[in-house]
Amino acid sequence: MIIDTFIQKQSKVIPQEAVFSILIPTWNNIAYLKLCIESIRKNSSYRHQIIVHINDGSDGTLQWVQQQEDIDFVHSTNNIGICYALNGCRSLIATEYVLYMNDDMYVCPEWDTYLLEEIKNIGHPYFFLSATLIEPTDTRNKCVIVNNFGIDIASFNEVELLQTYSKLVKADWYGATWPPNIVHVSVWDLVGGYSTEYSPGFYSDPDFSMKLWQLGIRYFKGIGKSKVYHFGSKSTKRIQQPKGYFTFINKWGITSNSFTKNYLKRGDVYISLLTNPAFSFSFKIKMWYKKIIASFQ
Repeated sequence: MIIDTFIQKQSKVIPQEAVFSILIPTWNNIAYLKLCIESIRKNSSYRHQIIVHINDGSDGTLQWVQQQEDIDFVHSTNNIGICYALNGCRSLIATEYVLYMNDDMYVCPEWDTYLLEEIKNIGHPYFFLSATLIEPTDTRNKCVIVNNFGIDIASFNEVELLQTYSKLVKADWYGATWPPNIVHVSVWDLVGGYSTEYSPGFYSDPDFSMKLWQLGIRYFKGIGKSKVYHFGSKSTKRIQQPKGYFTFINKWGITSNSFTKNYLKRGDVYISLLTNPAFSFSFKIKMWYKKIIASFQ
């Protein structure tokens, strides 16, 4: 239970020029966390506020983060999951933009330049953007670039990645959902952050996108030039996945896959603002039937 968990927060001196507040939930994954933060320090074009939520931290993560002068943190003695972790970081956010990143990611140079350029071009806060992931294995995800620079830290070829990433071409794409993603803090607050009924976090990503859709946002875009290497689910593979699929369809009356495919057009080449999709009667019946089935799960 969350109320049985001791939660500690610490905010350090935040540089006035900080542009993004980067939220990184971590769970006893110190080697990947160190690499992730090293890449942010080394490859970012701008200064950013880094906020780490430490779940447990018994592997030395807590002690290491406490020693870092440029990292704010929240610590829970137990693993409270991604949704509570992200929401728990809210009181420490000191910039206009909330960027959620996983601890098993490595940002490439200028990753933040291209995100900020897009935000400035949009000119209003009603958007949801993602960086483009480079992943070592092909999972048939249209949003990512497949190129193997290592499946783990031991095999990670940082030199080759830094020599190659700019040559990996990806057009901007529809359907920002997964991290690294960025949203204006006012929009984060309007929709209430991440929904804790999905705790520890499975299916909370498409749920957050659906909440933005219900708010009226239609600017969902993945930025092809903003590249981040992703080793892939180094924490989530350690836990059993709860029934987030059924939670989503019970809440929204549509499957998460149908939402990301028909509403967000996730992975298709970006052309213009999204519009409300038209559904056939048979599709509506199919979703109604699935929701009835889900209600018994």
